[in-house]
Order: sequence, then structure tokens, then C-alpha cells
Amino acid sequence: MRTRLLGILLALMGCVMAALGVPLATVMAAAEQSQVVVDRMDDATRFAQEVPTQGLPSRSDSSQDTASGAALPDAAQLHELRAEVQRYHDLYGVKIGLFMTDGSVLAIAPGDWKRPDTGVGGRAVQEAADGRRSQDPPQVWPWTPDRTLIVASPVIRDGDVVAVVVTESPSDALRVRIEHLWMLLAAGEAVAVIVSVLFAVRLTEWVLRPVRTLDRAAHDIATGQMNARVAAAGGPPELRRLAHSFNDMADHVVLVLDQQRAFVADASHQLRNPLAALLLRVELLGLELPEQHEADLGSVREEGVRLARVLDDLLGLATAEGTRPEPEPVDLTALVLARVDAWQPLARRRGLALTSTAPPSARGWADPIGFGSALDAVLDNALKFGPPGSGVTLVVEVRAQEVAVTVADCGPGLTEEELARVGDRFWRSPRHQNVDGSGLGLSIARTLLTAGGGSLEFAAVRPTGLAVTFTVPRALL
Repeated sequence: MRTRLLGILLALMGCVMAALGVPLATVMAAAEQSQVVVDRMDDATRFAQEVPTQGLPSRSDSSQDTASGAALPDAAQLHELRAEVQRYHDLYGVKIGLFMTDGSVLAIAPGDWKRPDTGVGGRAVQEAADGRRSQDPPQVWPWTPDRTLIVASPVIRDGDVVAVVVTESPSDALRVRIEHLWMLLAAGEAVAVIVSVLFAVRLTEWVLRPVRTLDRAAHDIATGQMNARVAAAGGPPELRRLAHSFNDMADHVVLVLDQQRAFVADASHQLRNPLAALLLRVELLGLELPEQHEADLGSVREEGVRLARVLDDLLGLATAEGTRPEPEPVDLTALVLARVDAWQPLARRRGLALTSTAPPSARGWADPIGFGSALDAVLDNALKFGPPGSGVTLVVEVRAQEVAVTVADCGPGLTEEELARVGDRFWRSPRHQNVDGSGLGLSIARTLLTAGGGSLEFAAVRPTGLAVTFTVPRALL
């Protein structure tokens, strides 16, 4: 969740940076070019003022033959103007030319440069010939090295355009300045991004800290640690209120569970004495009944014993759920071997081979009484469903961080759908309803194991059978 929230915040910040940075970069480039264009305009205006207008024909004189008496500009003034144009070109590297309205050249530098008559340059010259300063040329970008800035200004005499000043500036220096400004802008945005990332990390940490605490507490309660609570500190007010509500809910759940367990335990305990008295009266009654009623009496005894077993299992489940044992380092190899020896007589009577495979020592954190009781419940289940002539195997395995004990039988096993429900209270496979049992054995085993910090997993054995794996944390020496 932190990654997703941080990604959303960074994506929004990136969009904001792009929305601000791209227009700002465009404005900076346009401002730099405008400064160059203004400088060229000023230069063109200055040269326009220096053009010797004496002898230059105006548009009103264009119908007259200049050879019939129109005076030409003073030669000395033209020489000085051409020298000034050449110095300007040599100093700034800008191509410049002063042209008559008929296209004849007054002054030009460099000498091989020709007046642009097409494209952008042609439009600028035409605008100047019409008596207007040329409009801004197309924007120069760092990726347009072949683009130049052409500016044209008219030379006006008596209200008529008599000549045109045209400049063509290279864009190398302008592109370098734009790139430098963009690099400064990128550096500023990079700093802003770093600050934004740090702010987003702190913000997500502040928002998600109570969420992580709540998640840990919910996981602890889901795994049986009912005393887990959330310390409502930090985070938005809504999450703090959620933490208080969660604690209230957990307290209520614990209270309800305690009441339920107390009811089950009390009911089971209170029913045992009347049931024992009832079975005793059945036995006494059986002594007085004729022999033809022996079958019915046997059914009553069987149902009474079954009811007593269910009550014992309910009492055991309530006791297991109400205990909170403290795990301790236990040699599971010795515990498993002891339980195997205890169940060997029953296995031999049922025609089953009960074997074990274990390392010399396998120390794990567990409650020895709870683990042994859970192992007894699973072994009872395995010996109950295993067909005569088959075997039940116990394997103890020491892993990197845990110790696993697997009990595998060769019984009918369970389907994938049944594996999802195995261990639920009172649940039994429809295919095994004729086998004695209350459906609480594996549920008791799971409760006892999880109360001691372990876990219980079920898996199918091929071709038939069920494997039950006990897992507890490994106790390192």
C-alpha cells in the first residue's frame, strides 16, 4: 500500500512539475529570442537612420527616370556606410544589408550574401517594404541549429519607403543560452522533485503508520493472539478513531469468545454427570430386560458413549481455546518418539505399521503438553482411517527457521474441496460419516498448536491418504 500511495503522490507531483516546467521553459526560450530580436531591431533602426536619403527616389518619384536628373547619394557617405556595415558584421557575425526598394544594394556584409526573397526572410523583407517592421521570426529551439533570425526595418523618406535594412543573425549563441537556462530549470525541478519525494515519503509514513499497526494487530488476532491491541498514536484523525474502534471491537470479540467458551465448558461439564447417571441406569435396566431387547440396549449404549465422547471433545476444545501457554524450547524428536511408543499398541491391534523418521535432536519453540495433545489427536485420526495392512509414518524435519513434523497415512484421503474445510468444528467428510468421531479432533489439534505459536497444514498424499504437518519456530542453540 505504501508503494501504491507513494507512486500516486509522485505521479501527481511529476504532472505538476511538467505542467509548470514545460510552459516556463517555453517562456524562457521566447524571452531570450525576443531580446535578440529587439537588439536586431535597434541595430536595423540605427542603420536606417544613417542611410543617406539625399538622392534616393521616393515612391512618388518612381515614375520619373532617375537618369534624367535624379541625384545619387553622396559617394563619401555611402563609403562610410558600407564600412560601418562591414565593421558591424565583423564584430557581431550578423549578416546585414541595405537594399533599395527595387532590390539594388546600397551596402552589404558579407559581400556574397544575398537578400532573402522567399520563405520567412522574404516575408520579413516584404513587410519592411510595406512600411512595417517585420514580425517576430519563428522560435529557435536547441534542436533547430539551421534556423536563423531575419529582421527587416524600412527606411522612410517623406512618408515613403525608400530602402530596407535586413539583418540575419545566427542562432548558435541563442541556442546555447536557452540550453543553459533549461539546464538551470531542470536542476531546480530536480531539487524540487527530491524535496517532493522526501515530503511524500514522510507523508506516506505518517499516514500509513497507524494502518501498519492496525494490520499487525488484526493479523495477531486472526492467528489467535486475542490480547493484541492498537496504540492510537500519530496519523490522521480518521485513522486514530479507527484504531479506537478496532480496540473496542477486539475487546467485544474477546468478551463474546470468553462467554462462548465458558458456556461450552460449563454445559459440557454439567451434562457429563447426568449422562453418566443415565448410562448407569441403562446398564441397570439392561439387567432386567429380556434377551430379545439386547440389540436395542446396545444401540442405546453406543449412542450414550458417543454423546459422552462429544462432550469430552467439546470440553477439551473449550479448554484448549481458553489456555494461553508460553512456548519453550522442546526436543521434538524425543516428544514424537514418546508419542509413537504410546500409540504402538493400538496400531498393532488395528493391523497398522506406525513408524517414525527423525534426526537425533530437533529443538523447537512449542508448548510440550499442547503439542503432544495435538499430535495425539492427529495420530488417532490417522489410525482410525488407515486400512489394515497399511502404515502411518511420522517424519521430523529441521528447516532453516522452523521444525516440521508430518504425519502421513494411507487412508481414503480428502478431495481439494474437503481439504479447504478440514479442521472446522464438527465438520466430517460425507464419505466418512460411518466412522466413529465427533469432527472435533483436528480442530482441537489446530487450536492447541496455534495457541503454542505453531501452525497446522493439511495436504493430500498420492495415491491415497492425508498428510498433516505441524510447524513450530526452531529453537537455535
